[in-house]
Amino acid sequence: MSNAAIVTEEDAEARVDPITVELVRNGLIAASEEMKTVLMRTAYNMIIYEALDFTVGLFDARGQTLSISLGLPMFIRGMGDTVRAKVEHFGPENIQPGDVLLTNDAYITGSHLNHPTFSQPIFHEGRLVAFASCMAHWIDIGGVLSGVTTDIFSEGLQIPVVKYYKAGQLNQDLHDLIRMNVRMPERAMGDLQAQLASIRAGARQFEALMNRYGGDAVMASIDAILDQSEAAAREQLRQIPDGVYEAESFMDDDAIEIGKPVPLQVRVEVSGDTMTVDLSNVSPQVRGFYNTGAGEACAQVAFKCLAASQEYPINDGTYRPLKVINPKGTVLNARRPAPMRLWMTYPMTVIDTIFKALAPTLPDSVIAGHHADLMVANVNGKDPETEDIFLYLGGLIGGGWGAKSQEDGVNATICINDGDTHNGPVEQVENKYPLIIRKYALREDSGGAGEFRGGLGTVQECEALAPINFQTRIERVNNPPHGLFGGMPGMGNQVAVRRSNGEETVFPNGKLTDQLEAGEAYILRSGGGGGFGPPGKRNPASIRHDIVQGYVSAEAAKCDYGFTMEAED
Repeated sequence: MSNAAIVTEEDAEARVDPITVELVRNGLIAASEEMKTVLMRTAYNMIIYEALDFTVGLFDARGQTLSISLGLPMFIRGMGDTVRAKVEHFGPENIQPGDVLLTNDAYITGSHLNHPTFSQPIFHEGRLVAFASCMAHWIDIGGVLSGVTTDIFSEGLQIPVVKYYKAGQLNQDLHDLIRMNVRMPERAMGDLQAQLASIRAGARQFEALMNRYGGDAVMASIDAILDQSEAAAREQLRQIPDGVYEAESFMDDDAIEIGKPVPLQVRVEVSGDTMTVDLSNVSPQVRGFYNTGAGEACAQVAFKCLAASQEYPINDGTYRPLKVINPKGTVLNARRPAPMRLWMTYPMTVIDTIFKALAPTLPDSVIAGHHADLMVANVNGKDPETEDIFLYLGGLIGGGWGAKSQEDGVNATICINDGDTHNGPVEQVENKYPLIIRKYALREDSGGAGEFRGGLGTVQECEALAPINFQTRIERVNNPPHGLFGGMPGMGNQVAVRRSNGEETVFPNGKLTDQLEAGEAYILRSGGGGGFGPPGKRNPASIRHDIVQGYVSAEAAKCDYGFTMEAED
């Protein structure tokens, strides 16, 4: 048999016992978690080792997801699609041991050019059985630093599907091309090496599984795991009443036609043990950089929350009962050369809108709207001591999540599609960049009032110690998070600047490109979550607690709840 032969379902007909299935299940999870650890401990940039803006995982020879580490939920689809595109491009017969396949094609990964994705094929007894893959955020991939991009060409280096290694030999020309097109090559190539280390670790662990239990037993176990995940999801879907459910939300604008809302309409149909998410009626792709290819991933993230929240490893078996209608040419499935730099922004609200559609039939399973933005400030300048350029992805401050039917929303938590993403610790930011964090606190009154209150957003004030350029591309300023069942909306996101004279300017829109001198500061205020249920039903003891903790001001308590401490005490 040639090296290119693929394991098929017929190759894995051997039945295996449940114990072996569970050993393989946990082996897959352990392998992907080791990949995650290796990447975090060897990466050069905070966006990877602190913010955890990456995903790693294992895929079968056809590109089916076998296990991905907990990380950015939005990568749940793009990784599998990218592996499939690589196999289709080269043909399985042309993939050899020692190859490493690479692309950052935004229309394949569904994201932006800052996500180079490396995949290492895994062979067992001469057969191609799987891939270990790593997608991670590079702080720079070339392209313009500021302003609003209007096509993919201005956003950086585009890498088609290529072999970074071919049969163990480095493609030096490709290496040199990448290095020349990034502003900080030492850091970029350091992150590249970290990604390679990660996929090598995943490949070793998968090979060890195959050697320990036998190739047929492992592949049959994987089939069983995928079938079990499918069965669990279908069982959950049977608990949802059949029907068609619709909802609509709006984004502020596309950063070019300021103030012109962008509609996102979703339609969800549940029939027995299947669900269809129809994204046909979202906005056509826009001129600004908010387009994405993550429409299917939006549906899958929402689906997992509703039908398979505890199912591990994360794999494609879970999504067999889900059909996604996601036509080309929309903001969720953009055509080339649409700009994709802010690919992650609209999907957050799409997920909220799917929950909103299903709220009437699943009131105990969904949350009200959340702040739905990464709250990023892109900062760049020159280090005053070394004169070297620095790039900092500031913000990532988290915000309020929507309340539930029996619980207040959580405070200061990252947006839904970025999962485990963390903000950069203040100490590291101040150590690495000419910046100082003057304030980082919860944002009083930002959570929507309700029987259960929306979670609180945060406030971060970052002062420049040297001249800097900064840009915000923040959404949901004028379309705040929705409440449910009589709950009130949360506050919207907000951007402000404190000038050298001490005056603060609050901007009516979250898209801002500016320069700050030493002593001036940018201020990010993330929105709160929507409330759940009528405010009049809130327990007075909970309102009193909110006032004491500084979550709700006395004025807001009186206005929203008709509550005063004196009257109640």
